[in-house]
Amino acid sequence: MTNRFLALALFLLLPVAAQAKGPPVRQAPGMVSAADPRASAAGVEILKAGGTATDAAIATMLALNVVEPQNSGIGGGAFLVHHDAKSGAVSTIDGREAAPAAANGHWFYANGQPLSHFAAVPGGRSVGVPGDLRLMAMAHQLHGKLPWARLFAPAIRLARDGFVVTPRLHNGLNNFGTHVDAWTKAHFSGPDGKPLPAGTLLKSPEQADLLARIARQGPNAFYTGPTARRLVAAVNGAARNPSKMTLADLAAYRAKPRTPICGTYRVYRICGMGPPSSGGIAVLQILKQLERFDMTKLGPNSPVAWHLFAESERLAYADRDMYLGDADFVSVPVKGLLDPRYIASRSALISPDRTMAAVTAGTPPGAPPRIKATNLDIPGTSDLVVADRAGNVAEVTTTIESYFGSGVSVDGTMLNNELTDFDIEPVLGGYLVANRVEGGKRPRSSMSPTIVYGPDGKVRIALGAAGGSTIIAQISKALVAVLDWHMSAQDAIGLGLLYAPGHTAVAEKGTQLEPMVPALQALGESVQIAPLGLKANAIERVGGRWVGAADPRSEGVAMGEDGSVTNIVRVGAVPNRPAE
Repeated sequence: MTNRFLALALFLLLPVAAQAKGPPVRQAPGMVSAADPRASAAGVEILKAGGTATDAAIATMLALNVVEPQNSGIGGGAFLVHHDAKSGAVSTIDGREAAPAAANGHWFYANGQPLSHFAAVPGGRSVGVPGDLRLMAMAHQLHGKLPWARLFAPAIRLARDGFVVTPRLHNGLNNFGTHVDAWTKAHFSGPDGKPLPAGTLLKSPEQADLLARIARQGPNAFYTGPTARRLVAAVNGAARNPSKMTLADLAAYRAKPRTPICGTYRVYRICGMGPPSSGGIAVLQILKQLERFDMTKLGPNSPVAWHLFAESERLAYADRDMYLGDADFVSVPVKGLLDPRYIASRSALISPDRTMAAVTAGTPPGAPPRIKATNLDIPGTSDLVVADRAGNVAEVTTTIESYFGSGVSVDGTMLNNELTDFDIEPVLGGYLVANRVEGGKRPRSSMSPTIVYGPDGKVRIALGAAGGSTIIAQISKALVAVLDWHMSAQDAIGLGLLYAPGHTAVAEKGTQLEPMVPALQALGESVQIAPLGLKANAIERVGGRWVGAADPRSEGVAMGEDGSVTNIVRVGAVPNRPAE
């Protein structure tokens, strides 16, 4: 990110925020962390106008819809974890996309054979009924304060007046945009047909008009009427993998309040999303399986600590693949997976001086018969977190799945390919797969929005990440770094990751883990070195104030109501090294 890029973001958004008149700041100034500075500034504008954390989170999501269309937007879905400062209650909302009613176990088959994951992504059949706007509306009704239309103002302004194309947007289309439809390719390309270079000012009038209609009319302007008809026509008429979505599918979609997944790690209480997210359970499993080890004494420079972390990951991912799915459709043994005796039995498989020869799912109490799944998550997605001056916190992970989703657009907005998060084959080894495609079902997700409470009952840190199934490992790593290794949230996010969803672990290239590879191999680890495409955001409470953090691998920043900005010019920097 360049200083010119950040300056333009502030020019476009913060002057308006400064003119907003809200109540005086009596407590810690609010904070927003998001994957793009224009989105963070949109959230700050709403905080300065007197909005709640939820109001600001909605405005941030809408701004990301404009400036980061390759990763998120109202054509996708989201999960939200909310902390209410007044009551101390934590709540969650499921805005995950849903399969059309016509979907069945052979949704991704052609000529009697299952499609490969990558063949299933482009076109209409991978598009789930979007959930973002329904989630926003429910969250606003429960926790909002400012008028609905006010939350759209920053995003509409960005779309109508224009925004600067970032390197991530340019590279996303250049490297991963071969599947996009004609409108998308033309919109994000120059007269020469090549992706617009970074630094180009881009206007999105179609998107501005769509957002303006939704601001005036509410979410039904998207789920019913002309936009809904165009959406259904686009996915059903797609040149590749046409769908069978109906207007009734769109009109019937509802966001759902879910029971939070909460548990303890040492003296902390950790809360996240339940199914269809696998994140809340898997993060807690990883941490609880490590709890018997003295991670603080080992420290972040210990190969043994990272080996233990990798082994715990393997066990949690194995259970995730076996049991997790949409609990409205399949029996998910949530209590059993987090049962202390079961966790202890899984942790006992971990040894400090050797690597497990093989890892399989366990049999938690209440487990139905299942067989290991083979679903592949693709790195994408975006995360944001907001804390307001009253102490409310909103942590949101939002996605359209792959870069530019399905490649299909409607009214200037990209549509997701979330249905490829289902397992393509419905039966394996004679058993029905928990995460198989079914009409109306929501696919399993790795998204892991998380809020952590300290021993005093106050929010200690809220965080989330993007990057497919690496999300679970990113969140677990950051929490070990903050809670055990006493790192700041910023340093914890920037710390390199050892990602081990199976037998072979990946040590993140260019980080502190590279020199540890020989020592890890001596412990029996099979390790590859590779980049991991990570992206995380966090806000922590330090000394009674909110302190933001944004991933040094990303274009993101954290901005406070007091004018503080974290992670200004660190794009492309190697974590834990000076910015280049």
